[in-house]
Amino acid sequence: MKGTIRNVAQADEELLATLGYKQEFKREFSPLEIFGVSFSIIGLVPSMASVLSYAVVNGGGPTMVWGWLIASTFTLFIGMALSELGSAAPTSGGMYFWTYSFAPPRWKTLLCWIVGYSNTIGWIAGVASVDWACAVQIMAAVTIGSNGAFVPSPAQLYAVYAAIVLSHGILCSLGTALLARLQTVYIILNVLLPLAVIIALPAATPSELRNSAKVALWDFQNSNGWSNGYAFILSFMSPLWTICSFDGPVHLSEEATNAAIAVPWAIVGSIAVAAVLGLAVNISLAFCMGSDITAIASSPQPMAQIIVNSLGQKGALILWLMVVLAQYMMGSTSLLASSRQTFAFSRDGALPFSGWLYRINSYTKTPIHPVWFVAMSSTLLGLLSFAGPQAIDAIFSISISALYMAYAIPISCRFLGNDFTPGPYNLGVLSFPVAVIAVLFMTFMSVVFLFPSSPHPGVAAMNYTSVVLGGVLALSILWYYLPKYGGVHWFTGPVRTIDIHSSQDSRNSDEDRKNEVIVETKPVV
Repeated sequence: MKGTIRNVAQADEELLATLGYKQEFKREFSPLEIFGVSFSIIGLVPSMASVLSYAVVNGGGPTMVWGWLIASTFTLFIGMALSELGSAAPTSGGMYFWTYSFAPPRWKTLLCWIVGYSNTIGWIAGVASVDWACAVQIMAAVTIGSNGAFVPSPAQLYAVYAAIVLSHGILCSLGTALLARLQTVYIILNVLLPLAVIIALPAATPSELRNSAKVALWDFQNSNGWSNGYAFILSFMSPLWTICSFDGPVHLSEEATNAAIAVPWAIVGSIAVAAVLGLAVNISLAFCMGSDITAIASSPQPMAQIIVNSLGQKGALILWLMVVLAQYMMGSTSLLASSRQTFAFSRDGALPFSGWLYRINSYTKTPIHPVWFVAMSSTLLGLLSFAGPQAIDAIFSISISALYMAYAIPISCRFLGNDFTPGPYNLGVLSFPVAVIAVLFMTFMSVVFLFPSSPHPGVAAMNYTSVVLGGVLALSILWYYLPKYGGVHWFTGPVRTIDIHSSQDSRNSDEDRKNEVIVETKPVV
């Protein structure tokens, strides 16, 4: 057994070396735990609770069920296309590394830069959106406990949010072994929680709140102003934000054992499990939420309101506290994966302060500086909450749009540039049609998420996704082309650290030998 483990570890290290990187992390994540990373980041029930309102106001039960089924199917195509790349080149840099490897030579450096920034932005926005949702859910628990008497102020919400981000920063600064073992706990909770909703709601919901199949599955109740067809598409925000950021295992691939197999199956497996369980949860909610969609939609937390209506205050509070715990765990894993993307991009010198960011703590063997860079950036992004609900809601669509850009470009480059050598996970002849479906869907939905949630919005109700995401990407491209100091003058894509470290080790050895000679030739006093 020890010999097998040693052979797997050696194979992982050798594969990483062929990609140009020296093994710097401990490979503490087993295949089950790397699955736990992806499944925890999806965080099924708490994620659904965070964005259920998008489905409720854009059609109600039918969009919750059929919208979920359609969107999660397309998401599986995205996951399969990414998994092929993750199996062929499992490195923390992931998307931007693949882009540079497969893009046409003329465009590879610029595309690598754009993908690296969009992936980094997407993950920081993802951390912010998850932790903001956690803060909202905590306040919803307080509201439930006070029978609706407590209504949090924007300052109170932000204070709770900042405290959550701070605690996640501390947690993710700990040793890799502890972070890996926690994933098993996360898996158990994220499986039990949807089962609890699926079983408890139908059993406890009063008869007057139980919907017929016609109401739950076919009565389209659109209260958002758009046409029914477009409202149905807008409802995809719920499943697409829930089943998103599944590239987390990619960014932890340098800490995973048997990464070429574990990473792709973690991505595909977590999406498939989440799609099935999520469909069952949505069916349960649709049949147990009553026919008054307006009352549900006007609630600050639609899922919490549905649970309260079915289980009563005490039962709802117990179940909701489990939701909050799962959401909190989801946030910690999101920050963990985000810090690894930041570490990888700084390792290749592309981020500001890369020299400071590219460091591994000698005691914990984790990149603490990137952890706190992401935590502080997310804390600043949360200040959008003071600009109003629509402004803070933009972080949800940013986290999807930015990541879809980071996913679509390398998937496309695989078929446009250099030859691709597949890894153990390979779709064969299905690779191209799967990739085409994935890229077209991501492109279409990225455009959709730039539109406001309702037609003819005022300043307060506009969609700030294009402003925030477009502004940051514009600044990154401006920095790339900046005269004299821009990345175009010095950024060359992924840097081969295996060569750098080897030469450094050689220089250090030569220096040590010189020092030994000096010591030997010192006169004895």
